[in-house]
Amino acid sequence: MPLRSLENSSSMSSTFLLSGIPGLEHMHTWISIPLCFVYTVSILGNCTIIFIIKTEPSLHEPMYLFLSMLALTDLGLSLCTLPTVLGIFWVGARDIGHDACFAQLFFIHCLSFLESSVLLSMAFDRFVAICRPLHYASILTNTVIGRIGLASLGRSVALIIPLPFMLKRFPYCGSPVLSHSYCLHQEVMKLACADIRANSIYGMFVIVSTVGIDSLLILFSYALILRTVLSIASRAERLKALNTCVSHICAVLLFYTPMIGLSVIHRFGKQAPHLVQVILGFVYLLFPPLMNPIVYSVKTKQIRDRVTHAFCF
Repeated sequence: MPLRSLENSSSMSSTFLLSGIPGLEHMHTWISIPLCFVYTVSILGNCTIIFIIKTEPSLHEPMYLFLSMLALTDLGLSLCTLPTVLGIFWVGARDIGHDACFAQLFFIHCLSFLESSVLLSMAFDRFVAICRPLHYASILTNTVIGRIGLASLGRSVALIIPLPFMLKRFPYCGSPVLSHSYCLHQEVMKLACADIRANSIYGMFVIVSTVGIDSLLILFSYALILRTVLSIASRAERLKALNTCVSHICAVLLFYTPMIGLSVIHRFGKQAPHLVQVILGFVYLLFPPLMNPIVYSVKTKQIRDRVTHAFCF
């Protein structure tokens, strides 16, 4: 059913309509093939990382415990968008109830900001390992790592849990069509027939207090790491120290680049083509869970050896 007729079907709908990729509805079946492949690789890859770290005692170290947190977060992001995305592209199931939409956006944003916290924790791990190597084991104990994980989860939940309630109080009239294949706060609030300034201000506060602060702290930690590395006399030692950071730097770029781009386009890029927003939305949620296991499997010898051994066996 065309989106235009869906938009005009009701002025006060009890559901939202997910758009998929507007203008390419006739290609949705074919587009679903690479999307299904991406989801399959993401889920299998992150499950493999978690399983290897859990079953290999030599990997029960801070760096790999943080990596397992990252893989668990990526797995959650893939699973919370999988039903609606494939439902649209496989069977044309565009409708999503208000409460289901609010629940989905809660999990998407909560897990996204949790991933930002995990990446910051991994930057702290690299800082301690390179700048305070003699105190590494005493600083990053299992208790400390557990507290960092709980604090990261608590911050994400506390900041995101008001959003569904702030959206639930709005009346929604007119076109109920969302411009993505899943629910995002910045998209849903635009459909409200009310003043959304409080939501917009709070949404900006959440982004600044999570992504903004985390990214600055990550940059600061790498400035300190670079200063320490440059003070090492041996070139081989410098390269060895920097090589331990490559995987994390890739994960940071994979996560922050599309997230910041999507936030900027939603708030300031009113003239940007709608297709650009849709594609960037898919990259933001699908690309990091797909690529993180691949990056860490390629760049981390212990994980690469375990994966190779498993396939050879």
